[in-house]
Amino acid sequence: MEYPIDLPGGAQLSTYTICKALSENKDLGYEPLVICPALLGKRSYPFRVRTFPMGDARIPNFLTRLMAFIRIINEEKPDLIHIEMAESLITYLFAGFFSPKIPYLYTDRGMYFGYRKRSLIFMLPALGRARLLVTTTLKNKRLWEENTGIRPIAVIPNTISDIFETYEDEKKKRGGRLVLGFAGRICPEKDWPLVPVLLKEIKKRDFDFEVRLVLSLFEKGDREIADGLRVEISSIVGSDNFEYYEDLTQEEMSDFYYSLDIFIMTSVFESFGKAAVEAMSRRCACLATNVGGLPEVIGKEENLYSKDSLSRAADFIERMEKDRDLLAYEQDYAFKRYRSRFTGDKYIERHEKAYEFCLRKGD
Repeated sequence: MEYPIDLPGGAQLSTYTICKALSENKDLGYEPLVICPALLGKRSYPFRVRTFPMGDARIPNFLTRLMAFIRIINEEKPDLIHIEMAESLITYLFAGFFSPKIPYLYTDRGMYFGYRKRSLIFMLPALGRARLLVTTTLKNKRLWEENTGIRPIAVIPNTISDIFETYEDEKKKRGGRLVLGFAGRICPEKDWPLVPVLLKEIKKRDFDFEVRLVLSLFEKGDREIADGLRVEISSIVGSDNFEYYEDLTQEEMSDFYYSLDIFIMTSVFESFGKAAVEAMSRRCACLATNVGGLPEVIGKEENLYSKDSLSRAADFIERMEKDRDLLAYEQDYAFKRYRSRFTGDKYIERHEKAYEFCLRKGD
């Protein structure tokens, strides 16, 4: 990996989930090892982690990572390599000239059209040698099939933290005023300026509701964006009807989702939609923009809207307010969809099959 496994991110969470399960289930016959830059903290893991130093400059980092991959792979002699980040895939393309020819697979957690041409120049030959390309959505699989000759391709949807595996019904919000929730990091893809516009559209309907918002701040300038959003939302729904949280832990996020009736996403791009899955695991009805991987996560056309059809989203919210039995149905639908598609057990089962395929393909 080109980032530490303890840095928050989808690839890191995926790697942790897989390695933890393989370590705890010795009968599966796998001994996981993670190769990544030096850890940010002192957390211990139930599997081995070998690290290398990482600086700020891209070229020196690439060379350091390349030498670390070559050294560690030659020392460990793994039977199979699972690559989960694009720069690591490119690095392994070059490391392969100095290491044993070991079968490998790559998981693409984005979308095909999100890669620059210069990245694809190196990624395509690396993927041509891979035993398997894994995507997290059927849409991305089709994009790779339509634009490249890379085969085979399998779909393995993302999972979420094991914090969300256990559901505690007594924590779930029941009755009272409708509570709408939004959550995510501050970035252009989340389209946070759309939230106040959507709330104004909902406010045109004749009912009261509450709003709860969680933001994760990482970059310079995030504070100014967060403060502006807080002020604008408060002015629309009233400060008594608005709660704001920042940089919550996974345990705190779990409680946040329990407190909601409906979780809403306003993104202009989502390769998958992990936040929606988290909300579904806490029995939240979900409403999302019709972009990227969200339609596959949400699963119902009537729960999707676009930036140009905010009245459609407001109509959905109004129906939930007027018909609480319908709201309960939507919440149960979301929970059942999570349990049938996105649990950690199903995630591990799909990876077991992928690993078996990659090892068998070379026989």
